[in-house]
Amino acid sequence: MSTKTDTEVIIGGKVFTLSGYESEEYLQRVASYINNKMIEYGKVDSFRRQPSDTQNVLLQLNIADDYFKAKKQISLLEEEIQSKEKELYDLKHELITSQMKLENTEKNVKGLQAEINESAKKMIRMEMELKEAKK
Repeated sequence: MSTKTDTEVIIGGKVFTLSGYESEEYLQRVASYINNKMIEYGKVDSFRRQPSDTQNVLLQLNIADDYFKAKKQISLLEEEIQSKEKELYDLKHELITSQMKLENTEKNVKGLQAEINESAKKMIRMEMELKEAKK
């Protein structure tokens, strides 16, 4: 288990001490994300006119929305990965099957070439025997 990290961050102009098993850099990124959301919504007039508790709820809803969208995207990507893994497995299986067919075909070709060579030798012998028989 990693060690617990305590780090001070600034969120909305206030200093908070965050504790967790994540790195200090990660905790700072989380605080930065929240600050960026606050800045983003702080630029919207209708948001600024809301009471602070409503603003906080709206920010929480927006962050939750981001979370669920990211979670859905991860799910879609995982499904795509599974689909690609299955496709890759099928392609590997097809490749192995094709390689086995190729090997069998090459063996058959070699066997047929050997038969052709034997038949050609036999034909030459028979032609020579025929010539000698005509003499």
